[in-house]
Amino acid sequence: MSFEYHRATSLTDAVQALRQPGARALGGGTDLLPQIREGLASPRTLVDLRALPGSSSIDWDHDGTVAIGASVRLTELARDVRLAADFPMLSQSCAAVGSHALRNMGTLGGNLCQRPRCWYFRHGFACHKNGGDSCPALAGENHQHAIFGGGPCVAVHPSDPAVALAALEATLHLAGPDGDREVAVADFFVLPDRRLDQETVLAPGEIITRIVIPGSSAGGVQRYDKVMQRDSWDFALVSLAACRRQDGDVRLVLGGVAPIPWRVTDSIEEDVASGGLGEDDIETLGERALYDARPLAHNAYKVELAGTLLRRAISWLGEA
Repeated sequence: MSFEYHRATSLTDAVQALRQPGARALGGGTDLLPQIREGLASPRTLVDLRALPGSSSIDWDHDGTVAIGASVRLTELARDVRLAADFPMLSQSCAAVGSHALRNMGTLGGNLCQRPRCWYFRHGFACHKNGGDSCPALAGENHQHAIFGGGPCVAVHPSDPAVALAALEATLHLAGPDGDREVAVADFFVLPDRRLDQETVLAPGEIITRIVIPGSSAGGVQRYDKVMQRDSWDFALVSLAACRRQDGDVRLVLGGVAPIPWRVTDSIEEDVASGGLGEDDIETLGERALYDARPLAHNAYKVELAGTLLRRAISWLGEA
């Protein structure tokens, strides 16, 4: 396949280039290039966003808020000393992505915008996401698919940092042909019953420019846990971002179980925040959090894994 390459030098330049038919944004390319190889993308022009001013910077405000350029590489985020101190969930989630090579290439913005890794979608089977009228995973190989929020598609979103950023209540700054806007990470990803052609609210030609985490989410106690089929280089079967903020509020967000980062209900978070929980209380809260899970024929194990992570996190948050 042949295509043109355009290295955008300004935000205006990038937006104008992406308005052209067949243009695709390029960050690290760790998902786009596989998409091209798998026949899911046929770009005429690749618009490289990595030279945009501020795109590769990490900037701190006086109140502890941090703004991360969309082109900052995952390795840099995993190793940044201040991020590890103030927002350890983000550092841990970035360190959990793929291999060293993928983290060295992959960007935060690109990781958030990657497509699902469902093998039916990725290997040319007719499905809802590539023009078909059914989901072959429903009656097929669905070991790694959704137990929450699925239907009519049951693919899960593969991003690790998305789960941590949802728990940290981060905001995404977007730019496109119609101007700039801000979207909370919790509102950025969309369920398949809302739209099937993509997994985010990005409009045509729109890109993420930076990711902002408020200072109010800094500190406290935070942890990102990830269970994989292999020891490394794999996507999450189930993951969990858990934190107790400095104001005492608790956030629990599951990954690998839904087409979006799946936040545990407010009432459960409030009960965890209240403290004084015994073993029976922790067991009950774990069960309540998974009450609405709807496992498929081959992925009921995800309910057990999610329960284990939740009980461990609830206990840990109570002791911290």
